[in-house]
Amino acid sequence: MKKEFVQEITGMNDDFAQWYTDVVTKAELVDYSSVRGSMIIRPYGYALWENIKSELDKRIKETGHENVYMPLFIPESLLQKEKDHIEGFAPEVAWVTHGGDEKLTERLCVRPTSEVLFGEHFKNIIHSYRDLPKLYNQWANVVRWEKTTRPFLRTLEFLWQEGHTCHETDEDAHEETVKMLKVYAEICEKVLAIPVIMGQKTEKEKFAGAKYTYTIESLMHDGKALQSGTSHHLGDGFAKAFGIQFLDREGKQQYVQQTSWGFTTRIIGAMIMVHGDDRGLVVPPMVAPTQLMIVPIAQHKEGVLDYAYDLKNRLSKSIRVGIDASDKKPGWKFNEYEMKGIPLRLEVGPRDIEQGQVILARRDTGEKITVPVEGIEEKVRSILLDIQESLLQKAKDHREEKTSIAQNLLEFKETITQHAGFIKAMWCGDQACEDQIKEETGATSRCMPFEQEKVGESCVCCGKEAEQLVYWAKAY
Repeated sequence: MKKEFVQEITGMNDDFAQWYTDVVTKAELVDYSSVRGSMIIRPYGYALWENIKSELDKRIKETGHENVYMPLFIPESLLQKEKDHIEGFAPEVAWVTHGGDEKLTERLCVRPTSEVLFGEHFKNIIHSYRDLPKLYNQWANVVRWEKTTRPFLRTLEFLWQEGHTCHETDEDAHEETVKMLKVYAEICEKVLAIPVIMGQKTEKEKFAGAKYTYTIESLMHDGKALQSGTSHHLGDGFAKAFGIQFLDREGKQQYVQQTSWGFTTRIIGAMIMVHGDDRGLVVPPMVAPTQLMIVPIAQHKEGVLDYAYDLKNRLSKSIRVGIDASDKKPGWKFNEYEMKGIPLRLEVGPRDIEQGQVILARRDTGEKITVPVEGIEEKVRSILLDIQESLLQKAKDHREEKTSIAQNLLEFKETITQHAGFIKAMWCGDQACEDQIKEETGATSRCMPFEQEKVGESCVCCGKEAEQLVYWAKAY
């Protein structure tokens, strides 16, 4: 990157954390606010979230869910109703103690998640099996008082959706839990070009108050894992705490079986760290706010701008197109839009107009292609599709390259030190081994994958017989 055009971005391999900070700020995704750990999501960053939200919201509705909205505040007494849940969230809860100058008689929690609010509501509206299933989702902000923060990845306040559903049977709730995890996996892989591992969290790592938690785990460029979406089978724990009962088909009172599932703005951080490079962002076409940027060359010459705007009007019918007709130099524009990760750039000048052609430059590979203007719409769509598919394949190859197998703890330690990434290893199921691995290596269990394989006979930690394969990694 040339310094005269845009400010330098730290090299990924020199300081990955600083590279990330440079990208999110200089590509104008976020700005810092006056509250530690809070972020201002700028128009470009928010447009990314809107595109992700649109794709996910469509799928949520297609699976029969309705959008609702719950209050921001939770009375302390309500939060205390589910013991495991409040204990799990206690260190991260923000409390409101005063209203104006008056001290509140009861503290109000700023929602870290909304299970208890939905629980209270479900109790009031569910009475019979005919009222089930209840398939609700809300788009909201939540607050968790994190100690260490980083834009998108971990902030005090973030945006997300949280689904909350009630079912007649355990089987129905299980089916819902799996279904929504698969929706998340589809968003990651088909929309964001991020490959994921689907699996179950260990008992230690599951959501507080859940029967079990399913997760999708992705691997970043630096070899650290990121939990990219979770789906929880809550069983009847919240139902018993809140008295959510219904008359079943035999006329007997039963507790509902519940699920909850969430997907957050941290996925933007995942997208940055999976696809980005030393020039900045690389945005998959499916979510790019601008899929193609037109840069007129020698635009002061007669007819060039008119031609460029005609092209924009043609292409805008099928893709998201921008045009930069400012008086900045073309070189500055090239660097600026490369830094912002715009998938495809179209250059057109007087000579191109004469010859009935344009130049297309791919952000992912840097390749420049001269193509005829005739049929440009189909050519652009084809290249954008290829970029989307190529980004996913590149990320899969990277994950494969950074996935290792360990047979014992010594091998595990050597691997995690020398080869950052996923480690596949067998586990006996004892939490003491899970704790020891984390204490001695810094790696945590990411998931027990649905697609199990046997990479050894014994637990990587204690050496006892083991049947369960676990993905381990250091994580964000």
